Amino acid sequence: MRDNSYEAVMARKGEIMKTAVGMDYAKFESGSIAFDYEGMLASTGLNIEEVRRIQSGFSIGNTPLIELKNITALARKLAPAGKGARIFIKDEAANPSGSFKARRAATSIYTAKKMGYKGAIAATSGNYGAAVASVCAMSGLRCIVMQECYDSHKLGQPEIIEKARKCEAFGAEVVQLTVGPELFYMFLRALEDTGYFNASLYNAYGVVGVETLGYEIAEQFRAKFGRDPDAVVATNAGGGNLTGTARGLIKAGCKATVIGASVNLAGLHMASDTQFNRKSFTTGHTGFGMPFSTWPDRSDVPRSAARPLRYMERYVTLSQGEVFYTTEMLASLEGLERGPAGNVSLAAAFSIAQEMDADQCIVVQETEYTGAGKHINPQLDFARKNGIDIRFGDPAEEVPGKSIILPAHPNLIKARDADLGHLRGSLIRNALANFKVAPTDADVAFLAEETRTDEAFVRAAIEANQ
Repeated sequence: MRDNSYEAVMARKGEIMKTAVGMDYAKFESGSIAFDYEGMLASTGLNIEEVRRIQSGFSIGNTPLIELKNITALARKLAPAGKGARIFIKDEAANPSGSFKARRAATSIYTAKKMGYKGAIAATSGNYGAAVASVCAMSGLRCIVMQECYDSHKLGQPEIIEKARKCEAFGAEVVQLTVGPELFYMFLRALEDTGYFNASLYNAYGVVGVETLGYEIAEQFRAKFGRDPDAVVATNAGGGNLTGTARGLIKAGCKATVIGASVNLAGLHMASDTQFNRKSFTTGHTGFGMPFSTWPDRSDVPRSAARPLRYMERYVTLSQGEVFYTTEMLASLEGLERGPAGNVSLAAAFSIAQEMDADQCIVVQETEYTGAGKHINPQLDFARKNGIDIRFGDPAEEVPGKSIILPAHPNLIKARDADLGHLRGSLIRNALANFKVAPTDADVAFLAEETRTDEAFVRAAIEANQ
């Protein structure tokens, strides 16, 4: 009989993961810090045209690109003369499961079925579970969603409960767990017990699936305007959204500036039982965005395909209040009711557009569906019941876990730049700490690619760490 103690299961995690993903990660390793990232992605055998064919078979993709004319007009009223870029959104809520994550689910589940797996498991509290469940339903595969849902008092946020309902509607078995190490342990046990595919957010199949999103943005924008957008804003959490979109833009030859955006939840620990319900965003926040940017391989596969610092040219944060306000603004001004996570990048775009020239264009690369628990009112009501102070004022004064400050005026929505230099240095420090080797020349070259810098920057960071 297997030893299913926590220690024993964790000791077997490498073997479990290899069996559940169907990819031998060892063949991409150098024995040091560097690994063959492009080789790992290429090993999927999925190019853009093949991915598009797969997604089309599930009625996924080719979502509309919509100009937000009224929100653009408001941004121009607040901007200096001659400023105020046109704002567009890629409406990913039009996908069958209601978010861009349908793209990564399509390629993962298609691959799982091709490999002979009878089902798939996804560890997620959010939209990805619904996406996997939806594609599994179309593919005739079983689906289990492991959902980090509750604190120790069995209290779950309305948004998380809403997503569980959607997963169950598609026929998935939802296993709801408390915050902390229980999730990964139970996830590993389920993979081992069932022999199902690990439909990880971070596997290569999924990230390659997101590339069509960036590719479509370039194609659709060129078809409408005969040119590329000037900037594309992607909500950043685990990094797959931004990574896949940026890679698709590159494959289309698009030169748009890639900007990451997250909700600022500084000071809140994502695995803390007491702090779990003091955040009003379950994804798209710095609690994932910062640590996964500075060390992608903390994920549930040996090497994550989501590596946002390779592609991010700017990284901004917004407050919870600013994003809730923007969610209401989108509904009131444009007649589009969409879930809050996708509106993180819209809040960023609204602010950044006011810095750009009026003849420029900025694209928000995703929206998500909304539903009873994902509306702003139940989320704010839940926050109030948890002792969060909710009021109108200056969002710059918001303290995550203590207050949610809705802007008293739209001119108070301000994207705040994160220090990319610091994040890049953190990634290098994490690489040195995790591998504990003297970096080779190949490692230095790899880290320069990882951080979107050069070898001089990497060598200086290594020397500073010694």
